[in-house]
Amino acid sequence: MSVSVATSTSPAAPSTPAGLAALERLRAWPGEHRVAVGLSGGVDSSLTAALLVEAGWQVEGLTLWLMSGKGACCAEGLVDAAGICEQLGVPHHVVDFRAHFQAQIVDFLVEGYAAGVTPLPCSRCNREVKFGPMLQWAEAERGIGRLATGHYARVRHGAVSDNGRHQLLRGLDTQKDQSYFLYDLPQEALGRLVFPLGELTKADTRLEAERHGLRTAKKPESQDLCLADHHGSMKAFLDAYLPPRQGQIVLADGTVVGEHDGIEHFTIGQRKGLGVAWSEPLHVVRLDGAMNQVVVAPRREAARPEAVVGAVNWVSVAPPEEPIVEPLEVAVQVRYRSAPEPARLFPLPATEADRAAGRPHRVRLEFADAQFSITPGQAAVFYDGEVLLGGGLIQR
Repeated sequence: MSVSVATSTSPAAPSTPAGLAALERLRAWPGEHRVAVGLSGGVDSSLTAALLVEAGWQVEGLTLWLMSGKGACCAEGLVDAAGICEQLGVPHHVVDFRAHFQAQIVDFLVEGYAAGVTPLPCSRCNREVKFGPMLQWAEAERGIGRLATGHYARVRHGAVSDNGRHQLLRGLDTQKDQSYFLYDLPQEALGRLVFPLGELTKADTRLEAERHGLRTAKKPESQDLCLADHHGSMKAFLDAYLPPRQGQIVLADGTVVGEHDGIEHFTIGQRKGLGVAWSEPLHVVRLDGAMNQVVVAPRREAARPEAVVGAVNWVSVAPPEEPIVEPLEVAVQVRYRSAPEPARLFPLPATEADRAAGRPHRVRLEFADAQFSITPGQAAVFYDGEVLLGGGLIQR
């Protein structure tokens, strides 16, 4: 479904130095200035389109229809995205990706939670549903080779990096930096991406959106995963797909301290909501899918000094050769909102399963300080300062 209109806006001079700098970068961008903009209906993607139009780019909006019903990825987001395109005078395309999203994200999540893993859907969605497929659609259907989104991240393209690779960098706004969720993007995709908001703060974005008079300028942000927003809560989403499975809550030695109605409702590190009375606070340290058990322990027993990470995607540097003489010194984030922690990284030989899946890179991380809440299924992402080196999924 496509809509093309002929009206446009003519905003006044940018109200922030960051807005001016963003326009200068976009105007000086090398190569053809045709781009598809991934529009979710939020303020970030809306301003991304507005800045590109103001900088003189030929813009076409692209919105993926991922779910039916309420939520940012559904009716409300589609309406706001269409309204922004009408306001900016650019074509708008809506592509039905519901079946693809169901197979790649919903089914993936359900299978992971049922097995006792806490999956990370956002990075998978970026690779398997959003960036790759959107780039393919834009090129095949519209002859457009570039994609812009409202992510708070930056790309240093290969021509200026010292190793010829496209490098992924943190967004300038450390409170909004979204590079963690982009660690799994391949080099081919990174080379075709534009992140106009990478050097803006969220406050800059709001001011610039108001300057343009965008209908989404004051739209509140969703604080939940899109599926949780869509269903009302993550518990409601999981209950819609997984039947109750009553099991035991146990200590590491097997002592039964409580019961649960499904391991999918628990996550590593969790303390509240266990429904367990004990002499000291207990935290979830393991989810045993085979035994349908939630294993708990006092906090002092919950920290781990190392982790094994598989399906590693090396981004800004080439994969280190194995074996290496000296381990890599890196800063590691094990959750989106966690602080980066110093660690030593050692490459590991790939397993047969790794090779069969086409993801042969594995590493072992030794943390300087034992870490709490290292969760299988979540991402461990490695940084050197602001540069994202690579990342993968925690296996154990």
